[in-house]
Formats: sequence, C-alpha cells, structure tokens
Amino acid sequence: MRVIAKKILREFWEEQSDSKEQLKTWFKESSKANWTTPNDVKTEYPKASILKNNRVVFNICGNKYRLIVQINYIRQWVFIRFIGTHSEYDTINAEII
Repeated sequence: MRVIAKKILREFWEEQSDSKEQLKTWFKESSKANWTTPNDVKTEYPKASILKNNRVVFNICGNKYRLIVQINYIRQWVFIRFIGTHSEYDTINAEII
C-alpha cells in the first residue's frame, strides 16, 4: 500500500510524542500491506473499525488517539483523513471527513 501523506502523521507525533512509535509502526506495516478488502485490514488489525466509503478507524496508543484512513483497494492507496485525540474524534463524522 502507498500511504499518503506521512507528513500528517509526523506533524501529529511531533505534538503528541507518545504516539510516535505506534504511528511509525502503523506506517511501516501499512506500507508493506497488500489489502484488497476490508477483511484483510481486520485480519491484521482486529480492533480496527470498518466504516462506509472505504474508511477505517485505527486505535492508537490504547485508544488515546484515533487515525482515520480511506483506502483505495484497487490502486493500493491509503489516504490519511484524520489523526487526533479520542475527544476530537467524537466531534467529527468519520464517514465523511
């Protein structure tokens, strides 16, 4: 998978340093993944939430942070749509952000 845009993750972990290692690990694992369906994501990340519009929510740092991505399974692209605290996540609509 090609993860677009790592810069968003980097900017976040510079502000929330406790997320750095988990986000770097997620980025590395996702970059090597070959997800073709949402089930492939769930196999690797059982706690991920699959939403409409090919969006997936990952829990970071024991659910302290939320990462929302949109996946194009055919083109093998992962687009970062949101990264934030759990309380920030509660204020958005994850299916359209």
